[in-house]
Amino acid sequence: MRLGRIASPDGVAFVSIEGKGDAQTAKEIAEHPFGTPTFTGRSWPLADVRLLAPILASKVIAIGKNYAAHAAEMGGEAPESPVIFIKPNTSIVGPGAPIVLPPTSNEVHYEGELAVVIGRPCKDVPASKALDVVLGYTVANDVSARDHQRADGQWTRAKGHDTFCPLGPWIETSLDASDVEIKTEVDGQVKQHSRTSLLLHDIPKIIEWVSAVMTLLPGDVILTGTPEGVGPIADGQSVSITVEGIGTLTNPVVAKN
Repeated sequence: MRLGRIASPDGVAFVSIEGKGDAQTAKEIAEHPFGTPTFTGRSWPLADVRLLAPILASKVIAIGKNYAAHAAEMGGEAPESPVIFIKPNTSIVGPGAPIVLPPTSNEVHYEGELAVVIGRPCKDVPASKALDVVLGYTVANDVSARDHQRADGQWTRAKGHDTFCPLGPWIETSLDASDVEIKTEVDGQVKQHSRTSLLLHDIPKIIEWVSAVMTLLPGDVILTGTPEGVGPIADGQSVSITVEGIGTLTNPVVAKN
């Protein structure tokens, strides 16, 4: 199932997105998508509504340096254990929403990632049972102000600006995410190209590690790390991130007025 959030003439709703191509339909889900969704009976052609971020998480937990080649390009060793940080939920935007470049930064980078969406409250989840707490997967861009990152010595400001966590286009609930292709393009040029099988810490290990630290709630998002090839984005450009089996997340880049 593909789960999304839309803005329609009737308001904002969770939906199941069905069909292919121009025939895709958004079927309204009553209340929320967790557990076994029930439907209201209302639906819209997907072309007639606007896709929003598929979930508004209570928190976004991100994993740093989780591909060896990215750790190397950032000038450090690959960490033995997962390195985690949090992006505020106010950084979340949906497909097509602009990434707004803050005037205090001159070096904002894209980071294409696979994102895990949690489906139920959980704590201290063993890796062997970690996939049981997963609702599904979506595409993320862990936008990062590198000059802020270097200046601060920690990553909260660099990663936490409004619009610095695009998510979408939807959540795919039936995906084996252990070995899927991930690709980032800027203005149509491929900048990142890798596979999730190269994650240093796989998804079950990440969930075990994070849930040992903090309780995870339905809708919480875990960003699994970015492959090598990160680089700058500028006003007027467009970033597209594609994860095999999910789809493509595209966002324009604009300078803050």
